[in-house]
Amino acid sequence: MTETSKVAEPARRDAVLESALLTFARHGYRKTAMEEIARTARISRPGLYFLFDSKQVLFRAAVTRALEQDLAAAARLLADTGRPLRERLVDAFDQWAGRYVGPLARDIPSVIEQNPDLLGEIVRTAPKRFEQLVTSALAAAPGQAPASAVAQTLISVSAGLKHQVETREAYLARFTTAVGLLVT
Repeated sequence: MTETSKVAEPARRDAVLESALLTFARHGYRKTAMEEIARTARISRPGLYFLFDSKQVLFRAAVTRALEQDLAAAARLLADTGRPLRERLVDAFDQWAGRYVGPLARDIPSVIEQNPDLLGEIVRTAPKRFEQLVTSALAAAPGQAPASAVAQTLISVSAGLKHQVETREAYLARFTTAVGLLVT
């Protein structure tokens, strides 16, 4: 294997995972065919099966990658103590939930929620990890109300807003208001 192909393989795998996630979101898990994912990812079907043994393995890898990326981005945003806590919280929640507001984006969480048995432990651990990140950021703020209660309330507000608003902008505007009310 050449040095170029070693670098290209993870990039290719990431591109396939991104295409797969969007395809699953568009059609749902059950209606998505590996042929459609291969076509969307611009890879041959045998090439797709070379990377992923089955549709379930591909689905799990695509969702796990998305959740891990969201958690890493939220962790970076919350750790940036050079910015005000309110801004960090809004940005972290935007990364975790706000970017999934809107017509196609709303389908990604739906396909995850409808197929928890296919995903395993990540569906339970990722939200808990996000809550811990938020709680830690709140706990580090001087004079803040009980961090755990505020974190749980912000998570509940975010979950409700995802079902009430049609756009990411509306989500951000209303979530920013909630953060302003709850975070000192």
